[in-house]
Amino acid sequence: MFKAVVIGVSAGGLTALNRLFSCLKKDFSAPIIVVQHLHPTQNQSYIDVIGKDGPLPVIEAIDKCIFHAGAIYFAPPDYHLFIEKGDVFSLSVDEKINHCRPSIDALFESAADVLGSQVIGVILTGANNDGAEGLRKIKNNGGLTIVEDPATAESPYMPQAAIDCVKVDCVLGIDDIAKKLNQLC
Repeated sequence: MFKAVVIGVSAGGLTALNRLFSCLKKDFSAPIIVVQHLHPTQNQSYIDVIGKDGPLPVIEAIDKCIFHAGAIYFAPPDYHLFIEKGDVFSLSVDEKINHCRPSIDALFESAADVLGSQVIGVILTGANNDGAEGLRKIKNNGGLTIVEDPATAESPYMPQAAIDCVKVDCVLGIDDIAKKLNQLC
């Protein structure tokens, strides 16, 4: 059983996430935790747009709050998002990682440390290599790794960087990623 799905996305993310989230089951059995590269001063309006057609609520993660199945959590702009023991979020304004805050690697590495084989890591469209090392750590700790097919990604660089770094479990288009997640959770 998987305790969480962590997703990293950058350029082209709005379209990819809306498509993915609209295909999820309403009784999805794991929390989905997302780092999307956003402008540091982005207001919360992105929460209203992302996942509006999907069955699960979309929430901005709050420091020291417990996360639960059946919801999609986003790292706030300009904060790193970490997972701690006890299914708790931790936010940080530490230095940027891979020129990013929030960093996909930061979320993925903490998820691998805390959840081990009970986490699914997903890399979607993006224009840098953030997330590749974190996905490797998820794989090395026994978690499942999924990457969007670079041929279908709006920006293929980030998915390709992950594939080049990690022997991923699945390379799929967005619709097939949704089907796979629905099967697993």
